[in-house]
Amino acid sequence: MAAAELLLALALGAPVLLILGWPLVRLRPWTVRLAPWGAAPALLLALVYLADPSIAPAVEAPGVFLGLQLSLDPLGGALLLLTALLWVAAGAYAWWYHHDDPARDRFFGLFLLTMAGNLGLVLAGDVLTFYLSFAAMTFAAYGLVVHRQDDEALRAGRVYIIMALVGEVAILFGLFALGAAGGGLLAFGPELAEAWSRLAGEPGVFPPPEGLEGAYPWVAGLLLAGFAVKAGLAPLHLWLPLAHPVAPTAASALLSGVMIKAGLLGWLRMLPDDLAVPTLAAAVVAIGAATAFYGVLMGLAQDDPKTVLAYSSVSQMGYMAVGTGIILLAPELAPLALTAVVFYALHNGVAKGALFLSVGVGDRLPGRSSTGGDSRGKSHRAEPGHPRRHAGLHRGWLWALRLGIALPALALAGAPFTSGAFAKGALKDALGELGGTWYAVLDPLLLVAAVGTTLLLARFMATLEARIEQTHPDPSTSSPWGLALPWGALVGVGLAAPLWLPVAFPPLDGAAVPSLLQDLTAATLPVLAGLAVAWAVVRRPGLLGSIRKIRVPAGDLLIPVEALVRRVAVPGRTAANQAAWALRRGALRIRTFAESRIEAVARRDPRLMRSPLLGSLLLALVLFLVFALV
Repeated sequence: MAAAELLLALALGAPVLLILGWPLVRLRPWTVRLAPWGAAPALLLALVYLADPSIAPAVEAPGVFLGLQLSLDPLGGALLLLTALLWVAAGAYAWWYHHDDPARDRFFGLFLLTMAGNLGLVLAGDVLTFYLSFAAMTFAAYGLVVHRQDDEALRAGRVYIIMALVGEVAILFGLFALGAAGGGLLAFGPELAEAWSRLAGEPGVFPPPEGLEGAYPWVAGLLLAGFAVKAGLAPLHLWLPLAHPVAPTAASALLSGVMIKAGLLGWLRMLPDDLAVPTLAAAVVAIGAATAFYGVLMGLAQDDPKTVLAYSSVSQMGYMAVGTGIILLAPELAPLALTAVVFYALHNGVAKGALFLSVGVGDRLPGRSSTGGDSRGKSHRAEPGHPRRHAGLHRGWLWALRLGIALPALALAGAPFTSGAFAKGALKDALGELGGTWYAVLDPLLLVAAVGTTLLLARFMATLEARIEQTHPDPSTSSPWGLALPWGALVGVGLAAPLWLPVAFPPLDGAAVPSLLQDLTAATLPVLAGLAVAWAVVRRPGLLGSIRKIRVPAGDLLIPVEALVRRVAVPGRTAANQAAWALRRGALRIRTFAESRIEAVARRDPRLMRSPLLGSLLLALVLFLVFALV
């Protein structure tokens, strides 16, 4: 095995080996110590691949299940760089953050399992490996969401797992149809493309299997919807604003920075890039633009900084959905749109990871003496409204935190000379090539959305400072260098992103590297407008009147749904059990529908459906669904 193949196997093998050692009591301390660095081989592989993309390593394991395939291509290499970087940074951060956590061993066990799934789906060379890794990441992340084990965390975990299972069922149905069209388990590339061509009834290929005539848009729709749950696209985003506030800070950074990108990668890997799906594509572009606005509106009505960032993630995924929709709408623009989407994903992942980690740094800021700048003596809070309201904080750390937040925040807002301006320039180029009504409508709308993004990030900074004020800083708190170093590293990587983005993902045929000097006015005005509005609101609190006091509970659309379920009259049941009763009834309907579709596919491809692996997957899905709804 060549060195590149060995490194590819080790990239996934390292976290898997650590997982296998975790249950052994004697090995567990070493496993926990090494867990933060489980993604280091993957990061090394990404750097080696970027230095020489011609190596294109591939590994097959035919004896594992039905045969797993790992490979690396330009898309996988770019996202592997992001994924491994954030797992290493979050791991180092979590090691210090959970140093005194009594549940630290459990956290790092789930951390490793989620990491293995996340790395596996990025490195997957075929549909089976991707799906297994995607499912492993999804279910293991549930343990990270409910880490606190209180009522709020358990509710968030329940919503997360139910929505994840809905997405898994949709994805599984779509993959069964593709498997039936392609004659079995499919590798990415020509095999998957041929299956899509058969479903679409393209001339010159075999017709679709009996019963799948005209199923092409339905299969594409199932995969779009299933991966949209993980991507947090409205209205399937409900788990995101509930999970982020309760999950540990490192887990929140990973959920938003890389795990929701698994939904995006699912779109890019599974959906056809050479066959237009006009109706679905139009829906994706429209929903993506609406999501960009919706996330901003909901985020402005929050008081928790992590919830504000969660809605910011929803909004940013809307931009990436617009790029994905362009690929489906005009396949000839796929190189340009794919380049824009990948640039956006890389820039957003690093910036959002840094912002989430900044919340934990703010929580651990050290106090200072009321009479001097050292840590001796008793700290105090200034009176509300006092100009030195942070007198009890070590002011050097406070200003470093503000600067470290401002840099990725400006990047997300798309300020000039930042990675955000770079990524948005690439997306605007794709829209410009699309032209027509789409460009005329979306170009000004996305500029307005950029104003909203700036406002949302200003809201994040305000809520974080309010949270810091309420923590009553303790002068005995040591300087949080263990947290600040990985956080500062991400801030620095994000600051240099305009330089390394084109290296991480060289523009495809027909795409060009956006210029940082391109359309400076369009990049500057939305940010200045957003900052001006934020400053006016701070200086004149009464400017917005009663609108300023509007608050929306995290989960937004979920609240009326829960209220409606509670109103269902069920004799002999308490109000607390009515929601569970309604969900069980829905689960029964889903199971009935699933059984009918699986039976139909089994008639067309008995060999595939008799596989013990797929039977085990279906059983696992049913068990998880029952567990989640009990």
